Amino acid sequence: MTAAQNPATLNPTALNPTANPAPGTPVLITVTGPDKPGVSSVLFAVLVRHGVEILDVEQVVIRGQLVLGVLVSADHDAEGLQEYVEQAMASVAMHVEVEVGVDPSSATGSTHVLVVLGRPVTARAFSEVARHLAGLGANIDSIRRVADYPVTGLELRVSVAEDTDAADAELRGALAALSGRVGLDIAVERDLLSRRAKRLIVFDVDSTLVQGEVIEMLAAKAGCEDKVKEITDAAMRGEIDFTESLHQRVALLEGLPATVLDEVAAAIQLTPGARTTIRTLKRLGFRCGVVSGGFDYIIESLVDDLGLDFHAANELEISRGVLTGRVIGEVVDRAGKAVALRRFAQQYGVPLAQCVAVGDGANDIDMLATAGLGVAFNAKPALREVADTALSHPYLDVVLFVLGVTRAEVEAADAADGLEFDRL
Repeated sequence: MTAAQNPATLNPTALNPTANPAPGTPVLITVTGPDKPGVSSVLFAVLVRHGVEILDVEQVVIRGQLVLGVLVSADHDAEGLQEYVEQAMASVAMHVEVEVGVDPSSATGSTHVLVVLGRPVTARAFSEVARHLAGLGANIDSIRRVADYPVTGLELRVSVAEDTDAADAELRGALAALSGRVGLDIAVERDLLSRRAKRLIVFDVDSTLVQGEVIEMLAAKAGCEDKVKEITDAAMRGEIDFTESLHQRVALLEGLPATVLDEVAAAIQLTPGARTTIRTLKRLGFRCGVVSGGFDYIIESLVDDLGLDFHAANELEISRGVLTGRVIGEVVDRAGKAVALRRFAQQYGVPLAQCVAVGDGANDIDMLATAGLGVAFNAKPALREVADTALSHPYLDVVLFVLGVTRAEVEAADAADGLEFDRL
């Protein structure tokens, strides 16, 4: 990683001064050393005495080490300012670098945000990310850690030379190809206001919000699990039309006692991180719900348990206490999932650009394409190819990190509510 890519150097092109900087000599001051009280006050006391104008300030603390950058405009005696600053920082045992005459107007702000996720993120893998970005002419403006559990998450703010749709597509394509080779998930979004304005999220259920496939659990009760699984896998890969596959699988359940539905609902296991994800998003004001190709009788127990705001799923026909092997009404298939997302977005007055969809199968393609952000979660290739980002770790709370929420913020919110750490 070059000096310009390392936040610790606070290269002036990574700062964000005013569009029309004040006249005078621009001076970049970078202070590093052990974090301790009084460093900022000593530095700014010198700046006050010298009568400079503050253009930008950035500070980070990395494992107890302070990095403080200040960009100022000095109307007179910039070299004298340098001497005074060096003496002041020596008095508090801090290292300082002062650059006089830097270009304060070259920065326009980051164009993209990348979230790099791994378990672990190795130096070799990350160096490949940095090398590929450099090869694309993209500069890493800043890096911060967003998670240390259940995966390591790093958020990179990145600038491309020309923020065009073509450049965006090239960046996404290159990083998607790199992701599989280096064993990292790399989520890419443009650094726009809409990234921080998501308000509604919809999850697929089977193999996304919950572990496994509900219909296969029902099939196990009917003694036809292998046949149903074979059909399910083909449908999720996009090899069989979902509606036809659903009818084929449900037909195999004919004669199964309806009481089995309660048994399966009680046996469902949430995906690790699911409860944390829903709880955190609801704190942030998200509308949270599920759109599933599964069955509403079982989905309703999840809705109650997690406090979800909406749901859509298929309805099994029951006659005289047994399953008839048929589905009632319109099937929630690939197209139906997108229709349901639009309906719920309209119901809650949320633009589609501010919606997030998370799923794992080919029948989620239209839903993810409809949402402003489509997340493929441990997904089949057909979905990964069209999703905005693909996650390959079996923890649903990784979605939070993609949305810009840090692990520290999640744990602080839980602690404030008196909740103990919850792996789910």
